[in-house]
Amino acid sequence: MSTIKNPVADSADYPIRNFKLLAQTDLGGFGGMGEGMSVQIAKDGRRIIWLAHESAPKNFTAVDVSDPRKPKVVVQTDLPQPYMRSNSLELSGDIMAVAYQTRTPGQRPAGFELFDVSVPERPRSISFFDCSGPASRGVHQLWFCDGEYVHMAAGAHDFEPAHPLDDQFYRCVDVRNPSKPVEVGRWWMPGTRKGETPLPRHALDKGYRAHNTNVYPRRGDRLYLCYIDGGVFVMDISDKSRPRPVSHWSNSPPYTGFTHTAVPFFDRGLIIVTDESTEDGAVDWPKLIWILDAREEANLVPIATCPMPPVEVYRNRGGRFGAHNIHENPPVPTAWQSQDIVFGTFFNGGLRGYDISNPYQPKEVATFVPPAPRGTPVGAVQLNDVFVDERGIVYTVDRHTGGLYVLEMDF
Repeated sequence: MSTIKNPVADSADYPIRNFKLLAQTDLGGFGGMGEGMSVQIAKDGRRIIWLAHESAPKNFTAVDVSDPRKPKVVVQTDLPQPYMRSNSLELSGDIMAVAYQTRTPGQRPAGFELFDVSVPERPRSISFFDCSGPASRGVHQLWFCDGEYVHMAAGAHDFEPAHPLDDQFYRCVDVRNPSKPVEVGRWWMPGTRKGETPLPRHALDKGYRAHNTNVYPRRGDRLYLCYIDGGVFVMDISDKSRPRPVSHWSNSPPYTGFTHTAVPFFDRGLIIVTDESTEDGAVDWPKLIWILDAREEANLVPIATCPMPPVEVYRNRGGRFGAHNIHENPPVPTAWQSQDIVFGTFFNGGLRGYDISNPYQPKEVATFVPPAPRGTPVGAVQLNDVFVDERGIVYTVDRHTGGLYVLEMDF
């Protein structure tokens, strides 16, 4: 493992502005990180960040960040099969939910697993919820913040999609008895199940399937559901057995789909929505962070986008360039909450912070683009996700080799 203090020069190639880089760790050489990040305060007072991996061999990693300048890996676990990925995880108290997706439909295990992580060095499996099936790859993303329900983008043994790319939909699972998870509701976009009127395909077809499934106690009867090429849905889940759409917004076409994350800013009547760049060389440019006026939730109106890093600078650096994920204001005590600042990752465009106090004129106020690890091409930098803890410490991860970066806000 390498831990360094600040290798980044404030330069045009690798800009760092209004962040201080406190540390970086390659996680023992297993730095290919997914988009699951959650912070726990252990019973002995240590601050542990749990990280999902994007591909085998590793399942998840726990890092002691009590001193953010000296991150220390305390446990790494392996996936049971090489064709699996555990791209998403969430923590509620000392229980962690981990998503398992397989490479192709029909492979197993596919679903999610609950772990007791009260002793971080010894994660203990509590239960496994099976989502495998002939047309299922399992769970891509999950949301678990209240200790009661897992909301997820998943396949199922009894769901046959109209198109192979439409294989994951919204499912809600009651885990109040964590040893016996029980599904209580599901919803799919009309046209995605076999036998329904098929949907028109996008030019860069990534599928009509669920991605993020965010639910906040502030409005526990609402689900903010992103559906990749299908846009974003605000769903009424007051009756979890019968989710129903309240509103729907899509930018594609003319854009190129892959709606990824939707985060409501309740006090301001806004929803922040991201696209995901999925093509190397900015073939799918622009992939953006959108600001929607949601004061009338039945009529979502786009009012601005966050300013993009310049495509001419990053297009030819290798890998993806464009928006991906944002800090999602997860409703847990260890997460920073803001309705004025948005942090977003842009793959080889690094991490950006935006002030949206004027939602019609968002301004970039912080930038962090790390250099590629030694011996790798510049395009090896692919920042994938960001999490900010309640102290204002910023964690961002690299989907290739860079591992975990720990930053401090300086604005």
